[in-house]
Amino acid sequence: QVQLVESGGGLVQAGGSLRLSCAASGRTLNDYHVGWFRQASGMERQFVGRILSSGLTIDYADSVKGRFTISRDNIVNTVYLQMNNLKPEDTAIYYCAAANRKRYYPGGLSSTQAYDVWGQGTQVTVSS
Repeated sequence: QVQLVESGGGLVQAGGSLRLSCAASGRTLNDYHVGWFRQASGMERQFVGRILSSGLTIDYADSVKGRFTISRDNIVNTVYLQMNNLKPEDTAIYYCAAANRKRYYPGGLSSTQAYDVWGQGTQVTVSS
C-alpha cells in the first residue's frame, strides 16, 4: 500500500502562488492515478484536479482552471499542485489521494469515493 505525504502549504496573499507536493512511499506512484482535493472549514471535501498514472490526462475543477496545474514526476515518486493567482476562497486543507490504476472507475476520478489512500493534508491560507 502506498503512503502519501503532502507539503508546501502556508500563508500567502491573494494573487500569490504556492506549490504543493505529494510524496509517495511504500510503492511506486506509477501504479496510481492521483487526485487533489480540498476541504474548507465546515465544508465537504471538494475535487480540485487529478492526473492519470500515465500523466497524459489531467482534469481540473472549473473553479481552479487556468490557475492551478498538476504535474507528476514518477522518478521521484511525487505529484505537484502549482497554484497561481490564489484567492481567499482557495483557503482550505489540501489533500492528495491515490487510486489504483488497475481498477475501473465508472464514476470517474472526481469523487472522493474513487480513492482509497489519502495524505494527512496541508493547510493553505490566502489572505485578502
